[in-house]
Amino acid sequence: MADEETLERLLKQLFGKTGEEIQINPPVHVDYGRNTYIGENFFANMDCIFLDVAKIIIGDNVMFGPRVSLYTAGHPIHPDIRNTGLEFGKKIGIGDNVWLGGNVVVMPGVTIGDNVIVGAGSVVTKDLPDNVIALGNPAKVYRKITNRDLAYWKEKADKYYEESPEK
Repeated sequence: MADEETLERLLKQLFGKTGEEIQINPPVHVDYGRNTYIGENFFANMDCIFLDVAKIIIGDNVMFGPRVSLYTAGHPIHPDIRNTGLEFGKKIGIGDNVWLGGNVVVMPGVTIGDNVIVGAGSVVTKDLPDNVIALGNPAKVYRKITNRDLAYWKEKADKYYEESPEK
């Protein structure tokens, strides 16, 4: 479809870098766009926000639910200085194979490791290590992702494909 091709071309012009495969369902909101670097095979559902005063670096095979918000912008704590309009930015890093559920907010300066799932509605205020599920406000590690998860989901996938009418 020509509209999808046009949207993909515009997204690749908007962001500092993207992989070949990128899908962002509109609307999408950006501060600058050029400070956001997106890896291969990226998907974001509608209404996502990229406040990229500082760099946002997103790895490969990343999925965002609707209304995911990445905020690099910050302001001074003391009102006398904050009221001058001073703003600063802190980089956000998101690893490979990450899934951020709907309405997740990632705060300035946060790094999210590889293979991480962040539950819907969570606010990520601190770094998250590789291979974990995190959730809550503020987001905390709920548990590690293990080989038991692989075995469980492999069994589910095998059963799904066995029963699939498209066989």
